[in-house]
Amino acid sequence: MQNLFDEVVSLDRRCYEEFFLSEDLLMEHAAGGMAAYIRENFPKNSKIIVVCGASNNGADGLALARILHGDYAVSIFYANKPKSAMALLQEKRAKSIGVRECREIEDCAVLVDAIFGTGFGGELSTELSILIEKMNQIKAFKIACDIPSAWVFKADVTLTMGALKKSMFLDETKERIGEIKVIDLGVSRSFYETKSNWRLLDLGDIKLPNREKQDVHKGNYGHLAIASGSKIGAGVISGLSALRFGSGLVTLVGYENPQIPHTLMYSHELPKNSTALAIGMGLGEEFSIIELDKFLDNNLPLIGDADIFYMPILLEILKRQSVVLTPHPKEFISLLKMTNIADISVEVLQKNRFFYAEKFCAKFPTAVLLLKGANVIIGKDGDFFVNPHGTSALAKGGSGDVLSGLIGALLAQGYTPLDSAINGSLAHALLSKNYDGVDFSLTPDELISGIGKLK
Repeated sequence: MQNLFDEVVSLDRRCYEEFFLSEDLLMEHAAGGMAAYIRENFPKNSKIIVVCGASNNGADGLALARILHGDYAVSIFYANKPKSAMALLQEKRAKSIGVRECREIEDCAVLVDAIFGTGFGGELSTELSILIEKMNQIKAFKIACDIPSAWVFKADVTLTMGALKKSMFLDETKERIGEIKVIDLGVSRSFYETKSNWRLLDLGDIKLPNREKQDVHKGNYGHLAIASGSKIGAGVISGLSALRFGSGLVTLVGYENPQIPHTLMYSHELPKNSTALAIGMGLGEEFSIIELDKFLDNNLPLIGDADIFYMPILLEILKRQSVVLTPHPKEFISLLKMTNIADISVEVLQKNRFFYAEKFCAKFPTAVLLLKGANVIIGKDGDFFVNPHGTSALAKGGSGDVLSGLIGALLAQGYTPLDSAINGSLAHALLSKNYDGVDFSLTPDELISGIGKLK
């Protein structure tokens, strides 16, 4: 896992005050790190254009151009003339060795965006909007210095300074950020960074179920009971996912007599040996209030999804000590409204995902929230995790039911709610990455089939 930060100005200041590193030294390390990436990936004499802004992000770009000058055909294009003290100093240094200024942006081997960093706020001017859109259309490998400018520039790679920023993992920025690499600023990240309650999950963090012990039977691996509603397919998908992910037994609980796969069980009553519950997937209005109360009249760990976010009984579910909730954005705004936290639109939520996840977890500290999206947010009380590894292949009906089954299986096997959410989410992402078909063709059946190949 890697730490995520709201801002790094305080981390830079710590370098000045505790490690006696000047702003100039940090900038030189930033530019040197970017130069090292270019040297490693592009041959000498490649044509490079660095587009520089007026402040310190532009100063980073000017320093980069100076370091590469002589080995690469590098030139500077000024989006704005230098204004900050460091930008003026770096311009003087670049000019002193003859780094040239170009008047037009054109196709090149590498195009570097060094216009705005994390300090940018407000709206782009018309001129800068036109410029950045032109940069997006240029044929080149595109590098963002620290972050893509105003989140309009579309980078192939972002070389970010010192530490990872939370803003890089908003859903709306995923299209623009590209691959992310962190540049050290003169000290190891272990010194530069401070403690953070937000962390980025790596695929290597996953802990899959194991069956190392041999003297066991199916009951040792839990029994997941799934409330089977009017859309029986959702419950079946979750059930098959859970069975595949190690749950010893899976029972759909309902009041019909549907045809289901023979590997799943069906009951009109909650099995007495149930170890976890799943509710909401395809639930509809199949259950009466009395029947729902009966299903939930226990202290078993529970995963709630889909329809449950529009039902008043959710407020009772939130009183449980072990609960995982997995809403997508529309379901989450319903949850926020129902719990009197906020009445907002999906658009407002998507621009403030971290804030509202924190608000919810502060009000319900025993619940685990898994907020779906291009970058999944998982939170409990004051600890938060971001899973950025899912792909657009998961944008298909039934994918969320597979996720519910993965999490439900882990709950049934005795994982904590937080570990169930983290490992279920990572498994879900891995399944999408491992799929070798075209992205639009992935189905829930293929996700479930892929579970057996996870490592």
